[in-house]
Order: sequence, then structure tokens, then C-alpha cells
Amino acid sequence: MPSDLHTHTTFSDGKLTPEELISAARQAGLSYLAITDHDTVDGVAHLYENGFYPAKGVRIIPGIEFSAHHPTQEIHILGYNVDIYNSELTDKLNDVTEARWTRFSEMVAKLQQLGYDIREKDVLAVAGASKSISRSHIGRVLVSKGYFKTVRDAFSELLQKGRPAYVPHYRLEVAEIISLIHQAGGMAVLAHPKLIWNDEIVEDICRSGIDGIEAFYPQHNPEDTAHYLALAEKYQLLPSGGSDFHGFPTRYPTELGIFTIEDRYAEPFYQPET
Repeated sequence: MPSDLHTHTTFSDGKLTPEELISAARQAGLSYLAITDHDTVDGVAHLYENGFYPAKGVRIIPGIEFSAHHPTQEIHILGYNVDIYNSELTDKLNDVTEARWTRFSEMVAKLQQLGYDIREKDVLAVAGASKSISRSHIGRVLVSKGYFKTVRDAFSELLQKGRPAYVPHYRLEVAEIISLIHQAGGMAVLAHPKLIWNDEIVEDICRSGIDGIEAFYPQHNPEDTAHYLALAEKYQLLPSGGSDFHGFPTRYPTELGIFTIEDRYAEPFYQPET
């Protein structure tokens, strides 16, 4: 049976609620599902506190996706099987969340100065339950108001690094993230290494005490996958993979279950409830 170790919910920038995501996982016949919202474990906490975790028919791996600091590249670190109530983790995530809100306000102010009719309440309405306000939420508002055809266009014109509405945000260092995940009892995995666009950085991270590398990813071609599987073997890392599912029709995969990995890659990251 297939599995997916990289998904997002409404508690960050995904379209489906955690309950809807689990339902979609059942319908897709997934064995293992990791919920890896950006800089938050609130979606997993929501499931746990409302009696949906553990779930019948699918094995849930509580996770998170951190954005790491780097002067030039985008680096993301996935954490699997983290203790969502670990005090060090929750304290640091509170700092990250506060910084995200400050950044979002600054970006809205910049857009207003550039002549775009956008307000904080517009972004909050799109974000819904999410406390992890992101550029994607702002982009979706710009699309809904007719300024751009796609969120990608909004990023290219305004929101990505170097563009007029971009505001840098507080990010933890790679080593700090790995340590934090380990302190919370989890396993740290380098997400979508191809998107770093620099194999020297990828190999540096492979030597940094990380536990795994995401070899299987929608934007990895077969040669990329073989390359990252070879790196996993070279550095004795666990190979991982997932769809990076967000649930929007303009972003592949459009449905959960279209891009999956074999169960044997998911099994090492799963710890059953005791």
C-alpha cells in the first residue's frame, strides 16, 4: 500500500482541515500519513484534542516543516514523530508564530503603499484557522481581487525574495532545527533537496546530524531520486518522500494519493501510540 509523508492542512497553508485530510487519506488507501504543517503542530494537536488521533484506517505520523535560515537558499527541514507538547518545541514555535504575524503585517503595509487594495482582515479571512500566516495566504488574496491570475504570478511579481513587497522573516538555523526536533523526540529530514539548487549545501546538511533526506518528491525526476537515494546511502540517512500536498487545484498533486511512496520508506518514521 502507498504512503505520503509530506502534507499540509488549514492550520498552515493547506486547503483541507486535518479531519478532511485523514478522510482523503483513507479514500486514497494510504497506510501512513505525515501531517507536516509549516512551523506549527496545531493541526495534529487539534486531532488529538478532539479525539481524531490516533485515526482508524490510517497511521498518522505527527510532523512539522520548518523553514531554515540561509543567506541565499530556501531550506526546509521536516520533523517526524515530534512530541507536540514538548516545552522547548512549543516555546520556539510561539516565537516563530509571533514573527510570522509581524512579517505579514509589514507585507500588507508594503502592498498598500504600492497601491494594492489589500487589508489584514482579507488575509486573515483566507488563513482561517491558521496561525502560521504565510505569503501564500497573501498571494491568494491578490488573486481573489483580480490582481494576478495565479499565486505563482503574485510571488514572481511581488512576494518572493528581491521583489517589492518581500519582507524577510525570522528563521531558525539548520543545526538549531535539527536539535529542536531531536529534543522533541523526533527525526529530522531534509525536505525537497533539489529545490535548494546547491548540492554542496545539501551534502553539508547530510553531514550535520540530520536523520533523513526526502528523495521522493513531485519535482524530482528519476535521476534526481536516484541521486538522493545514493546520498542517503552515502551518509547513512533514511530516505523519505511525500507529495507536499496542499489541496489546491492549481498545485500538483491536486488530490491526495496521486503521488505516493512505498510503505517501506514510511515505516521507520512511525511510532505507534502506547
